[in-house]
Amino acid sequence: MSWPVELRVNPARDMLTIAFDDGTRHALKAEYLRVESPSAEVRGHGGGPKKVVTGKEHVKIARLEPVGNYAVRIIFDDGHDSGLYSWDFLAELGRKS
Repeated sequence: MSWPVELRVNPARDMLTIAFDDGTRHALKAEYLRVESPSAEVRGHGGGPKKVVTGKEHVKIARLEPVGNYAVRIIFDDGHDSGLYSWDFLAELGRKS
């Protein structure tokens, strides 16, 4: 497992850059992070189908909150704050983007 060494939100608040100790670095758009949120709202409650979230083209990252030493909660300016983004999940999103 890679370990994050830096998380940085750009001044426009529409991009999160995460750097890992293995040298990989990913720049992830706020819109992408929001629509791929690992929250039950997006992933489906109780194993239901994933919901397609639209209309988030202009969403911004309001703030980041560390969760233990395994994840970060990303609070978006549309009020969404229930997704916990583990380091593995962020690395996976970076590889897919």
